[in-house]
Amino acid sequence: MGTTNDYRRYVEDAALQFEQVGMSRSAGRILGWLLIADPPHQSMNALVDALQISKSSVSAATQFLIRHDLIQRISLPGERPDYYRVTEGVWPNMMHQQINQMILLRKLAEQGLDLLADQPVVRRERLQEMDDFYAFFEKELPLLIERWKVERSNGLKE
Repeated sequence: MGTTNDYRRYVEDAALQFEQVGMSRSAGRILGWLLIADPPHQSMNALVDALQISKSSVSAATQFLIRHDLIQRISLPGERPDYYRVTEGVWPNMMHQQINQMILLRKLAEQGLDLLADQPVVRRERLQEMDDFYAFFEKELPLLIERWKVERSNGLKE
């Protein structure tokens, strides 16, 4: 069981890591907190209190996280405030979004290869490597995700 300082350090570490993949620091803090919070769903006021950030920052960050399907807003029977929690299956979903980005990059490489079709191989090498790289991961990552789901499912049954 961690101390309050341990939790704060984790949240800040998470914020810095998530910032590296394009989130605001506030969104990273919220996602980090929701990963360790007890209960796993937190109200807007609980997020403001726990993270010591403004209500407007929490509002903007939660909207970003909801739009990207990283968290979801829920309501609980008989309770007035909305709550936020990490979306179930968020990590495979996030990987599928990255696969879609890879598909776009592979298509960009193909477009470049078509543009340089009559050029020497040496001029096309960079694009060919890009195309090969993304084609490989476009094929392999969905298989890995499915394998992970099977292994996770089997692990939960034990």
